Amino acid sequence: MGANPYWYFVPYEADFDAALQKLRAREFQSGRYHPVTPFQKFPIDLSAPTSGAQHGAIEEVMDAANEDGTRSILDIAQLASEPFDGRQMPYFTAFPLAGSDIEELFGTSHPTRKLVETNTRMWDRIERGSAIYVVIFDDGKPHEIFFAGYSFD
Repeated sequence: MGANPYWYFVPYEADFDAALQKLRAREFQSGRYHPVTPFQKFPIDLSAPTSGAQHGAIEEVMDAANEDGTRSILDIAQLASEPFDGRQMPYFTAFPLAGSDIEELFGTSHPTRKLVETNTRMWDRIERGSAIYVVIFDDGKPHEIFFAGYSFD
């Protein structure tokens, strides 16, 4: 089996870890994770009905998901402050895209949502069991944070 991609746009806030933890809590409460929803469709439709959390805590979900992971942002427990360089342990971590990668991938240091949504090359920058994050701009101002990752298997 191959790794499954997942991605989310959340409102911008300067505390990236707080944004990540709010996103994880939202997805946990909704039940949009494996094994409750084995293969979630992306992008997420926040207006679609959900089954709700079927576990008592994210840690219980991780145990139930086994080596497949949750196929969602629940697999990501922490943020790295530096881009992935191959030396760090990638698992359970979201890494910022390097400024040079942002420029190369999107042709600007201030990518818009449309630029990110239509870019397929960025997926090559993500390791299994990890994620990336990048600030999305609107009218030159930070507007959203984009989180994207691959499941373990």
